[in-house]
Amino acid sequence: MAFETVIGLEVHVQLNTRSKIFCGCSTQFGSAPNSQTCPVCLGLPGVLPVLNKEALRKAILAGLALHCYVSGYSKFDRKNYFYPDLPKSYQISQYDKPICTEGFLEIKTETGKKRIGINRLHLEEDAGKNVHPDIPGKEISFVDFNRTGVPLIEIVSEPDISTPDEAHQYLQNLKSIMRYIEVSDCNMEEGSLRCDVNISLREKGSIKLGEKVEIKNLNSFKAVKMALEYEMSRQEQLLDEGEKILQETRLWDADKNITFGMRSKEEAHDYRYFPEPDLPPIIVSDDYIEEIRSTLPELPKEKKTRFIDQYALPEYDAEILTSTKQLADYFEEVAKPGLNPKKVSNWIMSELLARVEDTEEMQSFKVSPEQLARLLKLIENRTISGKIAKTVFSEMVERGSDPEEIIEREGLQQVTDSSEIETLIDTIIKNNPQSVADYKSGKEKALKYLVGQVMRESRGKANPQMVNEILLNKLK
Repeated sequence: MAFETVIGLEVHVQLNTRSKIFCGCSTQFGSAPNSQTCPVCLGLPGVLPVLNKEALRKAILAGLALHCYVSGYSKFDRKNYFYPDLPKSYQISQYDKPICTEGFLEIKTETGKKRIGINRLHLEEDAGKNVHPDIPGKEISFVDFNRTGVPLIEIVSEPDISTPDEAHQYLQNLKSIMRYIEVSDCNMEEGSLRCDVNISLREKGSIKLGEKVEIKNLNSFKAVKMALEYEMSRQEQLLDEGEKILQETRLWDADKNITFGMRSKEEAHDYRYFPEPDLPPIIVSDDYIEEIRSTLPELPKEKKTRFIDQYALPEYDAEILTSTKQLADYFEEVAKPGLNPKKVSNWIMSELLARVEDTEEMQSFKVSPEQLARLLKLIENRTISGKIAKTVFSEMVERGSDPEEIIEREGLQQVTDSSEIETLIDTIIKNNPQSVADYKSGKEKALKYLVGQVMRESRGKANPQMVNEILLNKLK
């Protein structure tokens, strides 16, 4: 029997506000356990939450970036469940009246563009973190409440994703958009982007959905892809054997590369949602929504299109250069003095990216866009060769020095004096009679060898174009 896969993703994005969603406690990562708590986020009796306006603004901004409808009226609800890291035994979230609905995100597939629907984007608070220390002879757990009350948006896709590759691309695009609009750093290692996946299989051509399985504990996009591939295979095998798929929550074991059962899947009624009595409804005006919309930056898709049109770059180059806003800005600053955009792109992709681990941190890169532009100008006006420029660039990356200073100090200026180059060539021709004879007998490789010898003798400083021209004239 042939099956098709139906996948939906639930992505939690931590908003990068300085304080928590309902209190003034810091959201800074890595502080001492339980040092960033107060009676509100600890859920002590008699306290009242107050909504962080900046968290609301960033949630609306994210919704607009995902083409969502922003509701003028939304509200908070209590989602009841009992975990050790949830001090109130309920989470303040949004249920039937979320802040944003009906959006979409586009991905690229083998058959063209595909639109993945966004069912909803809602605000909620994060829970704490259970800590299980490895203490010989003891089974003990601690709870760190620092993360309790950190603002999250949960972005729930429609079940429009058909393959693990599509899921991977959806997540990459989503992460890129959230970073472009600067609402989150989306650092999965620090828990500021987390993803749960829902997957089911159904007979090919059927419109009826199969039993849904949720997979948690996915701490990388690679893990999402691998977990989906494993679960597709597991469910297909069970269905082929006539077994039923249980609706459940499963965990991903990254060491064994398998999923395993955690608990039966909760339904909405299991959480006993009811309106949050301590928070008023959220009412936002059209003017406020439009004010936020006006702050939307150029998004990755639009920027990529513009790079192709404005700079005549290939799609591949444009996609890499717009992968982060910081890299795109860096490219445009380098290209600004009128340099050839394709040459700037080639240099960034081959030389710069080999030395930068995280293009989100371009502001700390030792070579400024203005310095790189000056280096490329020096290649263009033949002060140095492209080969020597790579040596100069390495020094710039290491020390942050200006290119002119390095060239002057190391004596790396390109030799463009034709008489000096002629002298070098005469020496090489005299010392390599066999290669000269080989060239004259039709062996083109001999010419490359002779050019290489001249460049070696000049320590790479001779102008390559002049070397070729003069050498050819002499050999004729």
